[in-house]
Amino acid sequence: MPLPFLTADRALDDEGPEAGAALPYEDPGRRRRPYRPGPWRVGGAALLLLLASYVLFSAMIIALAGSVPAAGVCVAVAALVIVCAVRLVRAGVWMDEEGLRLTGLFSATTMRWSQITAIRTTQQPVRWLGLPRSVQGQAVLIEVAGGSSPRVAVTDHSADFLGRPESFAMAADAIEGSAARYR
Repeated sequence: MPLPFLTADRALDDEGPEAGAALPYEDPGRRRRPYRPGPWRVGGAALLLLLASYVLFSAMIIALAGSVPAAGVCVAVAALVIVCAVRLVRAGVWMDEEGLRLTGLFSATTMRWSQITAIRTTQQPVRWLGLPRSVQGQAVLIEVAGGSSPRVAVTDHSADFLGRPESFAMAADAIEGSAARYR
């Protein structure tokens, strides 16, 4: 099974991050993430999928014991956990020629490049792995036309970049470069 999110980062590693260069994808019109999912994000999703496999195994045992409605509840819980694992891996920043999409676990926001007035990387307190604890770090802020407060796109202490400062710098450069090119 091809994993397109891996080819993008390898191409950036081979050629070096260029702020004005086109995204290294076969189809630039398709929405892509400018970085690989981090180990914390992938590990969390793997643990959720492991939990789902145990719940599905318990559903099979419960069904063989004769309680089909209880097994159905277990299958529904396992399906919910699987959906959460997939959403966890898909969370992040996605870009294409049209704009930028900030995808979270439960929500997604799409902004056209024409709506974005500025994208900058700043030092500020950021949340550690999305938890309430905050630490000093870097964040990519997106300012949208209309005077609303800047939105945090990614931080160097998120599940994608914790312990990977080079990847954060490459992703920030790719986001800022795409904004400069498409605006």
